[in-house]
Amino acid sequence: MNTYESGETWVVKVGSSLLSSEGAGIDRALIDALVTQIARLRKLGKRVVLVSSGAVAVGAKRLGIAGRPSSLHELQAAAAVGQMGLIQAYETAFQRFDILTAQVLLTNDDLLSRKRYLNARNTLTKLLDMNTIPIVNENDTVVTDEIQFSDNDSLAALVTNLINADSLVILTDQPGLLSEDPSVNPAADLIKEASASDSALLKIAGKSAVAGVGRGGMLSKVHAARIAGKSGASTVIASGRSEDVLIDIEAGKMPGTLFRSEKGAVIARKQWLASLRSAGTLILDKGACEQLTFKGSSLLPVGVKESIGEFKRGDAVTCCNETGKEIGRGLINYSSSQVSKIYGKPTSEIESQLGFLSEEELIHRDNFVLLE
Repeated sequence: MNTYESGETWVVKVGSSLLSSEGAGIDRALIDALVTQIARLRKLGKRVVLVSSGAVAVGAKRLGIAGRPSSLHELQAAAAVGQMGLIQAYETAFQRFDILTAQVLLTNDDLLSRKRYLNARNTLTKLLDMNTIPIVNENDTVVTDEIQFSDNDSLAALVTNLINADSLVILTDQPGLLSEDPSVNPAADLIKEASASDSALLKIAGKSAVAGVGRGGMLSKVHAARIAGKSGASTVIASGRSEDVLIDIEAGKMPGTLFRSEKGAVIARKQWLASLRSAGTLILDKGACEQLTFKGSSLLPVGVKESIGEFKRGDAVTCCNETGKEIGRGLINYSSSQVSKIYGKPTSEIESQLGFLSEEELIHRDNFVLLE
C-alpha cells in the first residue's frame, strides 16, 4: 500500500522541453492540461507555486535563433522576449478558472541574502494567502554567469525550501529516473521510489543526456530532489505528458519516481533556523514567552521589553525571557533601529511610528524555532 502523502503546499516545476514543444514554440495544449490539473488541486485544498522554464526557448523561437543562445546577452534578450509570451499563455489558461496569477522573477542572489530571502518568502506566502498562483522563473534578463542558477530544477528546490513546501513535483519529458540510460538500454526499468539522500542515484542520473532547449537533465533533477529532501520535502519526477499526472500524484498512484525525504519539513527548517548566527537579542515579557512556547504564535511588538544589538531585516535574533534565558531564535522582520521605535507597542501603531507597515509581526511563527 502506498503511504505517500503529498501535503498541502506544492511546488510544481515545468521544464523547457515540455513547454516549448522541443523548440517549436509554446505548447498551449500542454499548458491548458497542466492548468486544468492545478485548478483541480486547488479545489482539493492544495496551495501551488509553479516554477516554469521556457522563457529563453520561447524567446529564441520568436527571435529566429536556432537552439539555446550561447552568449549571455543573447540569452538575456531571448528571455525578455519569451517571458512575455510565456506568462501571457499561463494567465490566459488560468483565467478560464477565474484564478489570478502572479509573476515572480528570482536570482540566486535573492536567496543567498537573508534579507531578500525573507522578502521573497513573505511575498510568495502572501500571494498564496491571497489565492493566487505564483509563477516563478529565473530572472534571466539580469543574471550574470556568477549569480545565475544552474537550472530551474535547482530554483524549484530552493523555492521549496523558501516556502516550506511539502512536495516538489518536477515535470519533464521522461517518465522518471530510469535504472540505465534509455538510449543504451530501451528496456531500462523505472526506479519507482528511492531516498533523496542516496548518492548512488547521482551516478545513474549522470548518464542521462542534457536536453537541447534547457540547461537541465536528469542529474540536475536528482540534485534538486536532494536539496528539497534536506528541507524535509519529498520530490516526484514524472512525465508532464502523462495524462492527469498531478492528480495521480495527489492520489498516491505515483506515475514517476518518488524521492522520499528522511526528515520532516518542520524538523529540517527548525534545524536550519537554529544553526543561524544570532545578530541581536530581544527580551520578551511573560505573556509573549507563553504565546511562543505553548501556542506557537508569532512574536508581536507588544510582547518585547527590550532590544539589544544591531541587526538588519532578515537577520536571525535570539529571544530571551526576562531572566535572560534563551527560549528561541527567528528571522526578524524589522531592523534594530525600527524595533527600538515599536517594541512594547500594539501592532496598530507600527505604521504611525515608522511611516510604513512591512509586517504585523516582528517574527512570524514559521520563521521561529524554540530552543530546548
